[in-house]
Amino acid sequence: MTKPQQYLAAAEDVADQVIRSGRKVIPKVGKICLIASFLEDGIRMLSQWDEQREYVDETWLCGKFLGTMFVLINMLGQLVGCWMVISRRKPNIAVGLLLSIVLLQIVTYSILWNLKILSLKLGLIGALILVLAEGQVEEQRLSLFAGLPSLGENRPKVYMQLIGRILLALMFLGLIRFQLRTWPMIQDIFAIMLMIFVVLGYKTKLSALILVALLFVLNLYHNAWWNIPDYRPLRDFLKYSFFQTLTVIGGLLMIVSLGPGSVSIDARKKMW
Repeated sequence: MTKPQQYLAAAEDVADQVIRSGRKVIPKVGKICLIASFLEDGIRMLSQWDEQREYVDETWLCGKFLGTMFVLINMLGQLVGCWMVISRRKPNIAVGLLLSIVLLQIVTYSILWNLKILSLKLGLIGALILVLAEGQVEEQRLSLFAGLPSLGENRPKVYMQLIGRILLALMFLGLIRFQLRTWPMIQDIFAIMLMIFVVLGYKTKLSALILVALLFVLNLYHNAWWNIPDYRPLRDFLKYSFFQTLTVIGGLLMIVSLGPGSVSIDARKKMW
């Protein structure tokens, strides 16, 4: 075994130890991070009630009543959906509720024509799909505890994991700023390489864990919105980027918890 292979094997051992030690905590932290952008947006709808209503009314000329209903549906849908995800109450309904809010925002804010923001919204959908996949795992565990026979691999869960990884990568790419400076470029290339590994399902848990640590540090450094005065527009921009990055981190933690699934290089290597 060569030196790089030895280092890689040692890193995978450390990652496995971290995952085993945090097997009960990782999915909970992942869910909290994953819904962070929904929670922030729901609270913002409440704190900027009048501004949001006026924006919808001016954009669609729908009147104050419909503008109010749109903001109310967005606010309640996101806050209630987040509560249901965290409390693990009917995850299918919770995900459906949050997914409907994402689709409603895509249409209402004309996001279809803004590729950057569309990629972020698709990433939110991918994150929600990972929550659904986690719910499928929980149902399997409960059925086994209940003594019901297992019919083999859960194919919907497998494809949910794959689609979730792909859409999460789109969200990640939408957050990269691509600065033409040496150190930022090295960071971007390294992070993109790790995300490609996650999408392909190669050294998935190790790649996802490293990416979580990297994104966590960079998020605190680059998106420190709390240091910006309220009156500066930069504060809202950094705040939006901060919570979107948290969602990517949450999705990666869900991947660490769930694994890549059978549609991955890692699974194929085990078969070989």
